[in-house]
Amino acid sequence: MATWKGPRNPRSAAEVSPPYGDIPVPDPVVTKTEDSVLGSSPAAFASLSLREVFPPRPSYGKQGGRIILRANYFTLEPSLKLVLYRYSWIVSKEEKKEGEKQDGKKKKAQKLEGKKLGRVIQLCLESPNLAEFQQDVVTDFRAVLIARRDIPDQVITVAYRAEGEDEPRPNATQYTMELKKNQALHAADLVSHLTSTDLNSQYGGQLDAVQALNILVNHYAKSSSEVITLGTSKSFPLDGTHIKDLGAGLKAVRGYFTSVRAATARMLLNVNVSHAVFYNPGPLGEAMGTFLRANAHNRYKLASFLKKVRITANHLKKKNSKGQIVQRVKTIYGLAAQGDGSTKTGRPVLEHPPQVNGFGAGAKDVKFWLNGAGQGKPSSTPKKNAKTTSTGGRYISVYDYFLTSKIQDPALPVINVGTDENPSYLPAEVCAIVPGQRTTHNLSAAQTTKMIDFAVRGPAANADSIVSEALSIAGISEGNKSSQLDRFGVTVSRKLITVEGRLLREPQVVYGQKQARLNSGSWNLLLGQEPLKFSGRGVLRGSWSMLFIDMPHTYPQAQKFTPEQGKALLDKLEKVLKETGIVIEGQMKDPIQITLHGNEDSRLEDFIQRAAARLVLLFVVLPAPQMPLYNRLKQLADQKYGIHTICSVGTKIASIKGQDQYLRNEALKVNLKFGGYNHNIQSPGLELINENKTMIVGIDVTHPSPGSSSHAPSISAMVASVDSKLGQWPGTLSIQEEKREEMVSDLTEMLKSRLKFWKSHKMPQTYPENILIYRDGVSEGQYSKVLEEELPQLREACKQLYPAPDRQKGLPRMTLIIVGKRHHTRFYVTKGADADRSGNPKPGTVVDRGVTEARSWDFFLQSHAAIKGTARPAHYFVVLDEIFRHRYGKKPGKNVADELQMTTQCLCYSFGRATKAVSYCTPAYLADILCERGRCYYYELYDSANVSQVDDGGEGGEGQVSTNANIPTWKEVTIHPKLKSTMFYI
Repeated sequence: MATWKGPRNPRSAAEVSPPYGDIPVPDPVVTKTEDSVLGSSPAAFASLSLREVFPPRPSYGKQGGRIILRANYFTLEPSLKLVLYRYSWIVSKEEKKEGEKQDGKKKKAQKLEGKKLGRVIQLCLESPNLAEFQQDVVTDFRAVLIARRDIPDQVITVAYRAEGEDEPRPNATQYTMELKKNQALHAADLVSHLTSTDLNSQYGGQLDAVQALNILVNHYAKSSSEVITLGTSKSFPLDGTHIKDLGAGLKAVRGYFTSVRAATARMLLNVNVSHAVFYNPGPLGEAMGTFLRANAHNRYKLASFLKKVRITANHLKKKNSKGQIVQRVKTIYGLAAQGDGSTKTGRPVLEHPPQVNGFGAGAKDVKFWLNGAGQGKPSSTPKKNAKTTSTGGRYISVYDYFLTSKIQDPALPVINVGTDENPSYLPAEVCAIVPGQRTTHNLSAAQTTKMIDFAVRGPAANADSIVSEALSIAGISEGNKSSQLDRFGVTVSRKLITVEGRLLREPQVVYGQKQARLNSGSWNLLLGQEPLKFSGRGVLRGSWSMLFIDMPHTYPQAQKFTPEQGKALLDKLEKVLKETGIVIEGQMKDPIQITLHGNEDSRLEDFIQRAAARLVLLFVVLPAPQMPLYNRLKQLADQKYGIHTICSVGTKIASIKGQDQYLRNEALKVNLKFGGYNHNIQSPGLELINENKTMIVGIDVTHPSPGSSSHAPSISAMVASVDSKLGQWPGTLSIQEEKREEMVSDLTEMLKSRLKFWKSHKMPQTYPENILIYRDGVSEGQYSKVLEEELPQLREACKQLYPAPDRQKGLPRMTLIIVGKRHHTRFYVTKGADADRSGNPKPGTVVDRGVTEARSWDFFLQSHAAIKGTARPAHYFVVLDEIFRHRYGKKPGKNVADELQMTTQCLCYSFGRATKAVSYCTPAYLADILCERGRCYYYELYDSANVSQVDDGGEGGEGQVSTNANIPTWKEVTIHPKLKSTMFYI
């Protein structure tokens, strides 16, 4: 197998050895089709551009030097004779178990999902009903079956049995599944649409056809016992060299994402390297002991860590006819706890509730009721089924119930595989964690370091893995024992495709009157011996100081500062602020040091309250990075008392090497917080912005992560420019009406607040003629929802504020662009001269051909230099355009696509908090940062470390939080009046 040794030094083209020899030019058929679609009749183009739908691509970009890149795509070719019949699986009912007594209430059909649903569908595939179709069907094991020949609609009833069981148990649940045909999808219709040069060509079955092909491609991985799948498209091998132990019971696994995508003139298979964290399989007792030692024996954290983990109990063994051991799989509900056997309100449910000495008690300290006949299990009898009196049995400890030889460490917490009301206990040492279970819990600092070392690889290594391993793991490669693609008449190429890219020229970055020296999208504030000064000087009106926080019990190894060292550091910081041009009108106060005994120590709030009364800015030196205290500090400073804070870490700020540069980076934040702008961008690509008639807006939404409390909200954020300098981006936050809802629910008021800000900075005061919006965080399937649900809110805001004469002129004009970061497209250089120092394409690489659809207006832009690893370009998709085509469509010498691409690239250089171009445009980037700040304000609800114990709260569980948790109501994200008009979040 050929490998690709990517460039270690971009200046040495000889080090580039792409797979399979010569680099082919991009497919000429694809290029010709792309050009022909754009050459469709002007009448057809005009009719499309008048509708408020996704605008057609106006042109392909021409700016920049042409380069050839490989992309992580393989061509996928279905036979033109292929017909895919699409069926839906429907769980119509669940039969009552044999012998089960009716309790007078009608039973509801059980909601079947996850692994249980997948197993039932597997049993259906093995049933006599589908025996003759075994080689003709594939499924996603959730809701859809795809067949290559017509199958009659039918109802299939199966008795549930676990994997490895020969026969269903006597009281096995009977599941009835209805298989119903939805449609027939002809591959020829899809291919005809993709290869058509008619701009008006449409194929209503495209999304369904692509989904069907995705199910076909991923069927092998989902049905293989050697591969674990996550979602619809990610596959991870159970064994091999793709695994890294992270410690504390977890491991990282390298796998692959595979997804079929429609592109111009062809179908493509997108394959990318993916990583996930799994529980280490094996003895549960060992995993628990490892976790407790790594987490200061915190049993509440252990309970959260083990919630919903599937285990087998090795003391209950049964063999099938082949001599294989079949074990029942159980799910950990939690740890043994006081109050088990009662409702959440404390009402007893069991006649003989268990006796538990404390939360997470060991085997000797957990007792349950054993029936008088000596038969029973480590649980207690519910009142409604009680058959014994209080004298007909006895309490027995979990330790005594199990053979003592099985329990080597009786102090290990007992697990509960039942519920709060009806617990069922098992000692950890008789249990084993089932392989292939992913965790989404936050990693510790040590685990994160190991994960990064494992996952961050250069582009050459990832490209080599994709070519040599990915297709095999997904069951697509030649010679694989799975041949579903061959049976369906679908072929996949073995070479990565090539596409045409262009390298845009970097804009000029100017500080004051001096131009910064750019190198691969980065620059330095120290220009020779003379430091650069900010272009717009912020004014520090008021006193300011520095706070050193010491937490000796939590962080005993943290950097210590003497009063003399603190004063020297503050003096040096003042010097740097003045050198960069910041106007200091207030008095510098002597630094202060406080000692805290935990993150919730009340002395922190007392100090912030006093500081806010006499200071406008406080530098805070924390004992460690990424510590929970940061969240509480920002909550107090931003919301409750109103004082600007900038946080540093003691070890970083104390380092002599690079300290001057570090302090200058802190000065970047100071200038922005106090109304300045750090640098100017000069480029022909900013012609639209320089007229000072265009406001640029960034929008994002953040959602609760796994392990969050059920009270944790989704938070939306909006930032907007105030003038053509692109330096100040004040923002606003809002609580979403519904959790995990991506569409923003309060856009009208949010945009009105930004428009009023813009107007207040204009002389004469007017609203912008153009509003250019970059919307972050929207998946491809939600593009239409943005137009249906968010655009009307944006238009309503303008309707309420703009005077009638402006509206009659069609003002404001809006362009709305979706910014995608979570896609799986990557590009690899084919020549060493086109690579940066990390082996990635150089900053400014743009691709709008080869992996796009000609009828849509989108492009990929890699605007940044990745320090290490494989760079991910941002994907920009235009869903509405009233600005660029209107402005440039008829201007001689202007290319509409070029104007948008260059404007977007310039916006990646306007990020004032750093001296480099960022990976996606500044308005979207800042909206994301503002969302993260919003999460700080509700840290008690978001951070699983603050969850004392996980209750059964339905989907995702409910984090039990302290009574003083900051639980929000809709729209309630208040920022202190002193700060709300500033870039407080930067």
